[in-house]
Amino acid sequence: MNLHKTGLSAVVAAGVMLSAGCASTGGHNGPAELPATRMHCGQATIELDYTPSTGLLALTHSGTRYLLAPRESASGARFVASGDDSTVFWSKGDRANFTVNGEELPECLVAGALESPFTAKGNEPFWHVTVVGRELTLSRMGEATETLFSRVVERSDRGQTIRAEREGLEVEVKVAAQLCEDSMTGMPYPNQVRLSVNGDEQVGCGGDRKRLLRGAEWVVEDVGGGGIIDASRVTIEFLDEERVVGRGSCNRYMGTWSLTGEGLAFDRMASTQMACAPALMNQEQRFLELMAEVTRFRIGQHGELILSTANGETLKAFQSSDRP
Repeated sequence: MNLHKTGLSAVVAAGVMLSAGCASTGGHNGPAELPATRMHCGQATIELDYTPSTGLLALTHSGTRYLLAPRESASGARFVASGDDSTVFWSKGDRANFTVNGEELPECLVAGALESPFTAKGNEPFWHVTVVGRELTLSRMGEATETLFSRVVERSDRGQTIRAEREGLEVEVKVAAQLCEDSMTGMPYPNQVRLSVNGDEQVGCGGDRKRLLRGAEWVVEDVGGGGIIDASRVTIEFLDEERVVGRGSCNRYMGTWSLTGEGLAFDRMASTQMACAPALMNQEQRFLELMAEVTRFRIGQHGELILSTANGETLKAFQSSDRP
């Protein structure tokens, strides 16, 4: 598998930005600690400001500041927004779950942390690694599957090095928070991975591809090579439960999305029926037609999302810097 490096785009930078220390929740919610003052939930970045004297957590997401109070939890540190039980932050180690207004974001991670389970794979020769907690499972073509106890021997804001061994077998997995492109499918992954088995090194890609899409509102700047009408707005937002929503130019639309081993597809697309100027209606129709034909995606050198159809037509979008 060849690794194709890109410039440090807004998409990739979200996985490598610095975190800053721990904030203890003290006696307000047990002995748990907040892992950092900044975490990354897919493409969303949240800022955390905990005040020990009050036990309150100020959380900033997409320019909005939420004030959350501690709630009892069996583990970790759980906070709920005042007067809004649908906005919840629940920290567990270097990971957390954040639900805002009832919408759950991708798992939030400290910079350099890995989601669980973490999976990686490589081609020619084919191999596959899964890490769940301290358990590492290694599968290689023509070899018996091995399950070993592992440990993190190196950790930074840019990734981790994991090792596992038994008699006659030494495994090392180096994970870097850098965009990786699968050499067979061309699909992007959030992590570059180097696997070493008894000193024999192979390269591959790893991480959850959904994290490259979710957590951001993508603003479309080009539809099929024709740009978009000035002052019009076309957006795409990948939600949990494989739902997609956005603005088509005139109307709001909704549907489903799914990732396969080799591509991306949208289905069950529907929209509201408000009438607009003919040019906006034509642009919206063209956009929705292309969305229905999308078969794959990639991340460009400047962090742009590029959706492609089987016949080579594209939609290009950048992350929104502000939500209307």
